Amino acid sequence: MNSGPEIAVEPAQLRQWVNQAARDAGFDLVAVTSADTFASDREEALRRIDDGLMDGLPWFNAQRVRRGADPEALLTGARSIISLGWNYYPPENPPANDRDGLIARYARGRDYHRMMKRRMRRVVLELTERLGDRFAARWYVDDGPMLDRAAAARAGLGWFGKNGNILNPTYGSWLLLGQIITDLPLVADPPLAKTCGQCARCIPVCPTDAIVAPYVVDNRRCISYLTIEHKGAIPTELRASMGNWVFGCDICQEVCPVNRKAMSTGDPNFGRTDLSSIDLVELLDMTEEQFRQRFAGTPIMRAKHVGMQRNACVALGNSGDPSAVPGLTRALTTAPPLVRAHAAWALGRIGGADARCSLAGAWVHETNAEVRSEIRQALDAVDAPYSLS
Repeated sequence: MNSGPEIAVEPAQLRQWVNQAARDAGFDLVAVTSADTFASDREEALRRIDDGLMDGLPWFNAQRVRRGADPEALLTGARSIISLGWNYYPPENPPANDRDGLIARYARGRDYHRMMKRRMRRVVLELTERLGDRFAARWYVDDGPMLDRAAAARAGLGWFGKNGNILNPTYGSWLLLGQIITDLPLVADPPLAKTCGQCARCIPVCPTDAIVAPYVVDNRRCISYLTIEHKGAIPTELRASMGNWVFGCDICQEVCPVNRKAMSTGDPNFGRTDLSSIDLVELLDMTEEQFRQRFAGTPIMRAKHVGMQRNACVALGNSGDPSAVPGLTRALTTAPPLVRAHAAWALGRIGGADARCSLAGAWVHETNAEVRSEIRQALDAVDAPYSLS
């Protein structure tokens, strides 16, 4: 690591400029840590990859972790990391009925990745106006290699919660994180002297048992992964535990005591009331074009049209609402195979004569082996109450 640029500014003044630039750009929190290697966090991340806990995320690999844990590998001459937090917590808007699907709070508005990067660029540009082109900087959100939560914890922006999220005394875990690596000689903040203590409410409340130990999440079981990143069939044994979440999940955050008094945001980029919940049958009936029109510019596009319809089937099955049978029947006969398979499961879970009639009719014409398997299992589930022991 080199000595970095010569900045003829008092450390306190330089830090004041950093804080002001972050506030001007719209960030709620700013803290600083050194650009030292995140050795322990690197080893923990590599261990979780080896244990299979990150399976399903091919981009989260050992090479990425090793690079992201070494700020010098991301910016030659790195000396400091500016850790930034943006509050996204909107007012609560509960679903109107059982046929509504839930969307995680961070996704109830514009996709934050581009917005965060534009704001971090503003921070760097404001500092450039004061300092000139005498320093270097690179900035990352969670789609980059930077170990963002490790940086935020070491900078004192918050502390690691047992659900793996960063917790802040004012904003709880409702924070989007960004990191600016720079060769500026900034004075580092100390980590917060806070922990979750004996509290572990987030662990037993996870419906899919994804929090396998304090601070350890099995990505393969997490509802956020299953509804967004996972592109294939959702494991049958996890579907009934997913409730009516169709994009992400906030359950482990909702029960956290730190979040009870979390400050809500007034930022218009978040809190769209039409995204607090969504009619599941409407989602199931959407065309590709209607889907794009409804969700353009939101994080929901990441799950894609077919993924959200798959998720809608699971949520409808969990609702147990017989009025969903016609919509699921339409999906069972016209949707792509992935959606047809989950529609069959949902009909089997709802049960009843109408659901059985739909399944039996689809069985006659279905040629896809995976869908036929789901239909057969669904028919068995519908017939089970009437079978003789």
